[in-house]
Amino acid sequence: MRLLRAQGRPARGIDIKPSAFTDHVGSIAEREFVVEALRGASGVIHAATLHKPHVATHSYQDFVDTNITGTLNLLQCAHEQGVESFVFTSTTSAFGAALTPAPGEPATWIDESVAPIPKNIYGASKVAAEGLCELFHRRHQLPVLVLRTSRFFPEDDDDAARRSEYDTANSQANELLYRRADIDDVAQAHLCAIARAPALGFGRYIVSATAPFAREDLPALSRDAAAVVERLFPRCRELYAARGWKLFPHLDRVYINAAARRDLGWEPRYGFGYVLDCLERGLDFRSALAHEVGVKGYHAQRFDDMPYPVA
Repeated sequence: MRLLRAQGRPARGIDIKPSAFTDHVGSIAEREFVVEALRGASGVIHAATLHKPHVATHSYQDFVDTNITGTLNLLQCAHEQGVESFVFTSTTSAFGAALTPAPGEPATWIDESVAPIPKNIYGASKVAAEGLCELFHRRHQLPVLVLRTSRFFPEDDDDAARRSEYDTANSQANELLYRRADIDDVAQAHLCAIARAPALGFGRYIVSATAPFAREDLPALSRDAAAVVERLFPRCRELYAARGWKLFPHLDRVYINAAARRDLGWEPRYGFGYVLDCLERGLDFRSALAHEVGVKGYHAQRFDDMPYPVA
C-alpha cells in the first residue's frame, strides 16, 4: 500500500485493524465484507494471513478461517467481479520438512520443483490456499500468481540460541545469503506479479534475495558455510571482523529465485553483496522501506524473553 500510494496509483487497503493505509476494516473470513471491499477492483494482492508466530497462540480453526476460508472468499469474489489479476502472498514455510536435510547431507536446493511437506498448521493452511488459487485458475481462468516469500520482517530470530550468539543485524545480513529478502524487494515482486499475472495465468514463485551459490557448493555449505562465503566474497572477513560479526557455520538450504526474476521481470536489489557494499561505506544495509515499516509485531501482547512464543 505504501508503494502504491507513493506512486499515485489507486489502491484500497483492507485489514482487521485501522491504520493510515486501511480503507476498509474487517475480516476476509466474512464473505459480505469481502464482496463490498472488492467492488470495482481490477487487481487483488492478498497478503492477509495468520503467520508462523501465531501457531502457539491461535487454534487450527483460526488458521482455517483466515488462511483458507479468507482466501476462498477473496478468490470467489475476484472471479465474480471480473478481477483481472490476483496475487497471493504465500511463504517458503510451505516447504516445511522438505527444507531440512538429514544430518551429514548437503544443504537443500529449494526451487519451485520441490514438493511441500507441511510441518505445522501454518504451512498446511498456506498450501491449501495455494491449491485454491490454482483451482480458480484452472476452473475459472482467474489469473493468479503465488509468491512464496522468505523471511522479510525485521523481528529478532525466534531461536533463542541464535539470538544469544548473533545480534539481529548480523543474523539478518547472513540470512540474505540463503533465506531472507528485504521488504522493499518483496513489495516490488508483488507489483511485478500483479502486472504479469494476466499474461502468465498461473504460477508459483520463490521470492528471496538472490543466492550467490551454485549446486556444487551444497555439500560445503553444510560442512563449512563460512569458507564458501569467504571464497565468494574475499572482503567479507575483514568487514565482518571490524563489526564483531561472524558468518553462520552451516547453511541447511538455499532459496532459488531464478524463476521469479525470469518470469516476473523482478530485479531484487538487496543481497549479500549489497550488504558488504554498505558495510564498507558505514551504511545500514536495510532499505528505507524496511525502516519506514519497522517492527509491527504479531501479537497484541508482548513477551518478556522472546519475540513471540514458539510451538
